[in-house]
Amino acid sequence: MTINQSGWKPTTPEAGETEGTTFTGNRALMLEEPLLFEIGSLDQTGVDFADVPGQTSRLAGLERRKDIGLPGLSEPEAVRHYTRLSRQNYAIDLGLFPLGSCTMKHNPRLNEKVARMPGFADIHPLQPVDTVQGAFELIHKLGEWLVKLTGMHSVAMSPKAGAHGELCGLLAIRSALEARGDKREVILVPESAHGTNPATAAFCGYRVEDIPATAGGRVDLEALKARLGPDVAGVMITNPNTCGLFEPDMIAISEAVHAAGGFVYCDGANFNAIVGRVRPGDLGIDAMHINLHKTFSTPHGGGGPGSGPVVFSEALTPFAPLPFVEKTGEGAYRLVEEENAEDHHASSFGRMVAFHGQMGMFTRALSYILSHGADGLRQVAEDAVLNANYILRSLDDVLDAPFGFSGPCMHEALFSDKGFAEGISTLDLAKALIDEGFHPMTMYFPLVVHGAMLIEPTETESRATLDQFIAALRSVANRAKAGDQSLKAAPIHAPRRRLDETLAARKPMLAYKEPVQAEAAE
Repeated sequence: MTINQSGWKPTTPEAGETEGTTFTGNRALMLEEPLLFEIGSLDQTGVDFADVPGQTSRLAGLERRKDIGLPGLSEPEAVRHYTRLSRQNYAIDLGLFPLGSCTMKHNPRLNEKVARMPGFADIHPLQPVDTVQGAFELIHKLGEWLVKLTGMHSVAMSPKAGAHGELCGLLAIRSALEARGDKREVILVPESAHGTNPATAAFCGYRVEDIPATAGGRVDLEALKARLGPDVAGVMITNPNTCGLFEPDMIAISEAVHAAGGFVYCDGANFNAIVGRVRPGDLGIDAMHINLHKTFSTPHGGGGPGSGPVVFSEALTPFAPLPFVEKTGEGAYRLVEEENAEDHHASSFGRMVAFHGQMGMFTRALSYILSHGADGLRQVAEDAVLNANYILRSLDDVLDAPFGFSGPCMHEALFSDKGFAEGISTLDLAKALIDEGFHPMTMYFPLVVHGAMLIEPTETESRATLDQFIAALRSVANRAKAGDQSLKAAPIHAPRRRLDETLAARKPMLAYKEPVQAEAAE
């Protein structure tokens, strides 16, 4: 294969692949798109600039002295390149995103419209307080809703994401313990908790110890009670847990931890399953983060920065982070920071971030809450649980559901690879789903289940969409059980064939190497 002067190159079929191969590599309107380095060249540019007259640099020796090494493209070439790449991305606006534990729900366009209003989109964190009273009112109103929905005492809006919220909660717990002269060293984390929980505890300097799960996929209450003691600072528990199950012993867990002098942190990533139905504060929780991008539909990833507000019990409120928005009168708000924390917040462990929080995420979340109302949010949880159980019971005759015997699931259905033919793995099934036009589910998580497949449909998927997904997954599962070796080659119809993820992680190619010389020798 050779690359011609324009950067375009004809394709050749991969070994064993002839049917459906085209001269260009394009498959109808799904266009084959080479790298930028293959399209353009380093000796040309898409824009002409006049020579810059000699002048003294203001960068004091920090200016770039070598070529940047990027190819020059015309504007149409650049626009087409990224547009073609965007068509190869899967997104929630294209179809079902069944990632378990992620709650990839539809993002209502109303939220986006409100977030783009100039009064919200154009404000700056360094503006004078009296010019952003409307933004403060929105933040305060959202905080009130989060406190009310969780049954907690207060909320910190500044954490930037779920794991950042976990850190916030544990720092408050550590501050509360230190305030009473109690230096505890251990955080207990059940096997069914999110993987970030032990990482956060270790980051805070705690020693992490596991608590086993029962055969039904829930926390072993007796094992937890047996481990509690004067060295245990608290427990980090995910409820509903990563097996998609509610913890019925949550109140008993909280009471036992409190009796031993510890605190209870709850991972709120799965709050979508219980919002409007269960208040974590009633279960004895002391701190819990809420992923706004999950429960309240603010976009994941490239759609906007994360946001993970943390709600606190009355016992931990004095130790919560600064700053926070406080209402001082009708339509009047102030930002409480270190210099004006006063007695009611003087025990705060300090600041988590430079500025207050993520305004765009707050705006979207409050738009979602107000458009649903309390009854609508309750229906969100009910429909999410209904959809997950529809998937669980529609597939448990063809896929192993390790905890299906213990009753209904919550927001996600969990399956294992038990029953697959020898040599066929969860990864093979997931890759075959790509050929069927679906993004794969979460794989190999939670770790308590071998070959795990975790599916979360959320409440925003129709029954017609779920039926198509179920039918596709049944088809692929039957092939896996029958030992269909063609699964090992999937995906076949995607823009790219199966990648070696292990090699990509261990030996990443961080710079493009021009292949022309080597190919010319051929």
